[in-house]
Amino acid sequence: MPRMLRRAAMLGATAHVASKRGEARGAAEAAQAPPAEEAPPVQAEPAPAAPPAEDPYSELMKLKELLDAGVLTQAEFDAQKQKILAS
Repeated sequence: MPRMLRRAAMLGATAHVASKRGEARGAAEAAQAPPAEEAPPVQAEPAPAAPPAEDPYSELMKLKELLDAGVLTQAEFDAQKQKILAS
């Protein structure tokens, strides 16, 4: 039993030393690394024009698929349907 305790203590100490050396090595490499170049500012692209309105039939078919899949309730479907048919 004492032999197992000594082995565990030795492994724990070795792991601790290795961890500290890894931290020190990482800090040294970070200090030696050249500063990162700043990226040029990204210019915002103009917003794309709104896509052309789809025909009412395809919009209604998409809504029906959402209703059948359970994503929309019947009340939500009816409200959207009225909006599409009114336009």
